[in-house]
Amino acid sequence: RVADSLMLLLVLALSYNPSTAATTSPAAPHVKPSYSFGRTFLGLDKCNACIGTSICKKFFKEEIRFDTWLSSHLKLPPSYLLSYSGNYTDDAKSWRLVDITRLTSKYQHDRADKRICTSLLKTKTCSLERALRRTQRFQKWLRAKRLTPDLVQGLSSPMLRCPSQRLLDRIVRRYAEVPDAGSIYMDHLTDRDKLRLLYTLSVNSHPILLQIFPDVEGWPFPRYLGSCGRLAVSASTRPLRDFFGAAPEVVADLALQLLAILHSMGNNDLNYFFYFTHVDAGTFGVFSNGHLFIRDASTLGIIDKEEGSQLADGQQEYKDIFSCLTEDCQSEFVSCNSIGEKHSLVMVCQELLPKLLTGKFQQPVQEKIDSFLQLCADGLTDGQRVNEAAAKLAELLKPLRSCDSRFAYRYPDCKYSDKY
Repeated sequence: RVADSLMLLLVLALSYNPSTAATTSPAAPHVKPSYSFGRTFLGLDKCNACIGTSICKKFFKEEIRFDTWLSSHLKLPPSYLLSYSGNYTDDAKSWRLVDITRLTSKYQHDRADKRICTSLLKTKTCSLERALRRTQRFQKWLRAKRLTPDLVQGLSSPMLRCPSQRLLDRIVRRYAEVPDAGSIYMDHLTDRDKLRLLYTLSVNSHPILLQIFPDVEGWPFPRYLGSCGRLAVSASTRPLRDFFGAAPEVVADLALQLLAILHSMGNNDLNYFFYFTHVDAGTFGVFSNGHLFIRDASTLGIIDKEEGSQLADGQQEYKDIFSCLTEDCQSEFVSCNSIGEKHSLVMVCQELLPKLLTGKFQQPVQEKIDSFLQLCADGLTDGQRVNEAAAKLAELLKPLRSCDSRFAYRYPDCKYSDKY
């Protein structure tokens, strides 16, 4: 009986006519249009000269969507943009805003890729990974058990201008693109992982800073969610420039948060001194709850107050292809000894606080604010007077902010606390 059944199935299979079936079968169900990624858009075609692949599945499963994808045509945004607004989900029901960013512009990426091929292999195009693996620096990385200052000397990232062994150990121990080993030794990093880490540090240290100083520990950075190719994903913030025209109580609150962040950057439990090499209207961002964060950490330098720099100024002049991926190799490094505590404060008082606070308050309060701002912005003034001016400005601003639901990060706590 079993043999007869098998024979019947065989006869039916041999007599099956696909063209007949196509005409008689019911219409196929409507297939939901799918978002289509090119490896080039994500930068996956350039791996392992990329940031990583930890969040690629989210992109391909449509659990990360660009804002333009919410419309019917489902087109990817232009690839030449530096950053994109997106939506992220873990359960396909609730979505939250995220920022999707490139380490640098696509033009700069393409220019750097071309430089790698022409300078290392003397060709217009090449395998970036093969070219970079042949370099003397990466060969030293392959042999190294531990990330040491000599392995990062000459890299253009401000974070690595004055490196300490303690800071480099923290990078290896908290590097989020690999399974967490909690070790200062690089045994858990594959050759591919080492190239991705070196490439990221060479181009833009922003995602590394978000990983090693996470927001859950109280550091003023947005949460790092992962990367795919040359795109990094982090929690979304609105740039500070969007608030230059805000109400007086809002700008007073943001200015106070800005001053508090600068103070914490020079005074924290881990004894790291953070300083900016440049600030602009996009350096800081504001979450939907009113909380101010450092939105772009690419211009942050770090000096270890506990260990100090373990590179002499002469060593910083070492240059190779990794020193030139984002800027001209001829640029000079800032001496670690030339950075003072007033450095970032003067910069912010010159560039950002006037745009927030000028012309927002009634006299004589506005006149006092302008006076303290002028003292704080004077780069020729000694550090103590700059700090005093900033402290007086903060005291002046405290009673000018309000306590209501617009400031969810401190409401309703402010109702019951003398601190506010």
